[in-house]
Amino acid sequence: MSVRLTIAGLNDLLRTTFLTGRVVMTEGVRALPAHVREEIITKVRAFDDFTEGNDPHGERDFGAFDQEGAGRVFWKIDYYDPSLTMGSRDPADPRATARVLTIMLAEEY
Repeated sequence: MSVRLTIAGLNDLLRTTFLTGRVVMTEGVRALPAHVREEIITKVRAFDDFTEGNDPHGERDFGAFDQEGAGRVFWKIDYYDPSLTMGSRDPADPRATARVLTIMLAEEY
């Protein structure tokens, strides 16, 4: 399996299950009504609209969509070393990588 496919699979696992990493929401998302937050979480977990424009490296680490009551929403997966102090040396190695999924309003980017 290629490194890119391995990374994409690890990212899909985090995004669809919220397991194997950390999930954080920005203050703007946290301030939304609970039902809007739940809709956003559902859309992030089900996201599959990957294109050359939003996924040029094939890692499935970014997505964007419109949400009624919130506007444009982004989600992004970043790769850190296990101590979360610097970037991961090998995002394809889950032992060497702490994945962080951030969900934010586009206006907060």
